[in-house]
Amino acid sequence: MMASEFMGAASSSESTRVAASGGCRCGAIRYQVTGEPVHASLCHCRDCRAASGAPMVAWTAFPTASVTIVAGEPASYTGTGASVRHFCNRCGTGLLFVNEEMLPGIIDVQTATLDEPERFAPRAHIQVAERIGWMEGIGALPEFERFPEA
Repeated sequence: MMASEFMGAASSSESTRVAASGGCRCGAIRYQVTGEPVHASLCHCRDCRAASGAPMVAWTAFPTASVTIVAGEPASYTGTGASVRHFCNRCGTGLLFVNEEMLPGIIDVQTATLDEPERFAPRAHIQVAERIGWMEGIGALPEFERFPEA
């Protein structure tokens, strides 16, 4: 996939103008996004893995002006360089990522915190140079609709 394809707007079957909302697990923080996403991806970088405790994180990026906090006030953590992660200080849910040096004018929303995350399917895996080795073949594992019985 070419970088220009990755940075192009993620598709939304409903319209060219997207309006979505989301928030943290406990409901203390709610946000709203308007406009089209810039991209949607699965990030494998060490920083995302450390912040989430997961092997990758799904992100949907929007122009900064498109994201509005409508309830609560996220806490923030400044990591390496200009990376700032915003999260709920009550339940710990990661919500937003900003890095003005790397992605000026962009705010990444953790896709799974959107009320309808299925509307924003990832279009690429990014930072795969830092991917955990066993994630490369993860799709070959057996699947169970619920936790399997012993």
